Amino acid sequence: MQALLDTIAQATPGSDAQRLFHGRGGLYPGCEDWALDWYPPVWVLTKFGEATNEETQAIAAALEARQAQIAPNQPLNWVFQRRQPDGPVSRAVTTVMAGTVPEPHVVTEDGVRYRVQVQRGQNHGLFLDMAEGRRWVRAHAQGAKVLNLFAYTCAFSVAALQGGAREVINLDMAQGALTTGQQNHQLNGLNCRAKFLAHDLFHSWGKITRMGPYDLVVVDPPSYQKGSFVATKDWPRLLRRLPDLLKPGGHALLCLNAPEIPEQFLREQLAAEAPGLVVEQRLPNPPAFADVSPDRALKVMVVRG
Repeated sequence: MQALLDTIAQATPGSDAQRLFHGRGGLYPGCEDWALDWYPPVWVLTKFGEATNEETQAIAAALEARQAQIAPNQPLNWVFQRRQPDGPVSRAVTTVMAGTVPEPHVVTEDGVRYRVQVQRGQNHGLFLDMAEGRRWVRAHAQGAKVLNLFAYTCAFSVAALQGGAREVINLDMAQGALTTGQQNHQLNGLNCRAKFLAHDLFHSWGKITRMGPYDLVVVDPPSYQKGSFVATKDWPRLLRRLPDLLKPGGHALLCLNAPEIPEQFLREQLAAEAPGLVVEQRLPNPPAFADVSPDRALKVMVVRG
């Protein structure tokens, strides 16, 4: 755990939300189960598994010492989430260890505002590892009609509209997540040109096909969510339909965040189910998410129709 303590001792978090320590990347032996994020003004520590009292106390002392150095007139706010395996998924127990969490809690990334929640659930409302994907969408959305599948809190939609997209259609099964997505649009003055559909994708092909075709389709599903999406089963049938959604020359951003599934899986499924689509590039992940294995890391592929 020393590498995590050393990172805390040197951390100078900025104004944007960011990953500070990524033990899951395997670059710090003995720290593979730890992650530390900064959702200003809150430090968010995650342990995949149990933590001993000694570990918790050591981290608390390190955070207190660093906070006193970098912001002596501000209170320390930190949250500790423990994730326990429960079959193919995991459950989380989250505790506010010191200070308070703002409500509403709004953070920024590249000047864009997003509403987050770090006190409940495993997902905080903004996936920090997807920052380069949002930047790519913002840079390539000018004039585009965009379909944002598995939209969650619609961060890709906000990025697309800020990049000049003429329309974005957000689809997700969870109405609560889409409601937060609408709030994210309002936070950034983007109250028009976006639609929010609380639908199951696999029961809505006709509707979204009739609303198309699209210049850009973003596909960022969960890797395993029973009743919604299971990567090994559902990627093939999704890719089979993807060419029908894209305009000629249109692009799709395909996101796979499953350490156990390699990049080659997506390439093979594309070749089998959508051979007319061409892989143009794999986007880099933010440096903070460096990993010993590219196949274990988040995989974000840009394909062209």
